[in-house]
Amino acid sequence: MKQDIQVRKAMEADIDCIEKLYEDICDYLEMHKNYPRWEKGIYPARCDAEKGLETNALYVARIGEKTVGTVILNHEPEEGYRNGKWLTEDDYRHIHVVHTLAVHPDFLKYGIATELLVFAEQVAREEQCISIRLDVVKGNIPADQLYQKCGYQLIGTVSLGYEEYGRPWYNLYEKILN
Repeated sequence: MKQDIQVRKAMEADIDCIEKLYEDICDYLEMHKNYPRWEKGIYPARCDAEKGLETNALYVARIGEKTVGTVILNHEPEEGYRNGKWLTEDDYRHIHVVHTLAVHPDFLKYGIATELLVFAEQVAREEQCISIRLDVVKGNIPADQLYQKCGYQLIGTVSLGYEEYGRPWYNLYEKILN
């Protein structure tokens, strides 16, 4: 049965739930294949959610009273994005970047990530953005499949400067908004 997923801007009251969501995801990843290579207390962490909230870029997905997913959506690319051969030529005032798309492990395969991406596209269109960009650690097969299924095009693989964390390569994706 399809659950009613509500996506909205996060509020201060959501931070504890988002921190718990990040921790639950990292605990789950310790027991399973850790495709994104996330580490509990390092990334994603409460400080990432707090920064997203402070910059008005943090969104939360909920089913009823449960926080089931979150995403940060802003105009701030990683430094390594300048090495990508992007599909669009524009400055980041007209391009949104998806960061830290996260879904609680109890709600995998519920369509939450897809719903968060649809919501991100709506926000970007409302702001008259021409595209959405994001990165995925190379080897994160589920994320690669998700983004490709949702119409994002792989435009290349670059370093984002995280070699010291064992994450040297990232796939860059872009979706042009019509």
